[in-house]
Amino acid sequence: MKRVLRAIAWAGATAIAAAGCTEAVRWTDRPAAHGAESRSDAPPPEGHYVVKPGDTLYSIAFRNQLDYRELAVWNDVGPDYMIRPQQVLRLSPPPASEEGAIRTAPLPQAPQPGALPVPAGPEVVAARPTAPPPPAALPPPIGASEPVLPAGPVGWRWPVAGSVVKGFGAGSSKGIDIAGALGQPVLAAAPGKVVYSGSALRGYGELVIVKHDEVHLSAYGYNRRRLVTEGDAVTAGQPIAELGVGPEQRPVLHFEIREKGKPVDPLSLLPSRG
Repeated sequence: MKRVLRAIAWAGATAIAAAGCTEAVRWTDRPAAHGAESRSDAPPPEGHYVVKPGDTLYSIAFRNQLDYRELAVWNDVGPDYMIRPQQVLRLSPPPASEEGAIRTAPLPQAPQPGALPVPAGPEVVAARPTAPPPPAALPPPIGASEPVLPAGPVGWRWPVAGSVVKGFGAGSSKGIDIAGALGQPVLAAAPGKVVYSGSALRGYGELVIVKHDEVHLSAYGYNRRRLVTEGDAVTAGQPIAELGVGPEQRPVLHFEIREKGKPVDPLSLLPSRG
């Protein structure tokens, strides 16, 4: 009987110890999981942006009035300009300390009076500076893997036939609003490549952005339907969307031109209608 009681007591103690170990494992796991959730939910540092699904480097630069090439350099984005959701991008140049300083060898110091001579080591011959490599040997510039766009002045044309009902700078407008008919074709204002086609930029509705060269972008907002996708090459006058309804509940196209990320007045570049 005593042997049976001892066995029962031993089994009970073992079960209690095991339960204590299990609870200890669960307890130590809780803070780690909570910390991970807190980090993922924490807002980005000031001056940074967390990439969302549907974003492109061009759309982020467009939203913040930045040059997409500079944005790529600041964030070490490759020549394909690929970014991923949850990636944190800085929206301003990094501090000089992060850009890397040029390191130079220390200058030889003159021996101090009374100092013991230092045994001479192997003679080191300084390498002579070489001439910079020719331009062909330099690494390709950012965006070299993209299709070559026309060089020289952009030959702008009107994206729709209609009257301007809101000018550049009116209120917070970074472009112009052109009245038209619902469903009217929206045309590319110059040849280029579609770098954004979506509706993730607040205030633009269904938006198309076309890159024309390394400096100029054009944007077409308030569309009813988009007819092109990112990566499409377009020609001047090609239909890229259907005109839709703007915030004031009338059919308009919102049209912008950006130079190095900064909005410019499209009327200063579009041909005169006489």
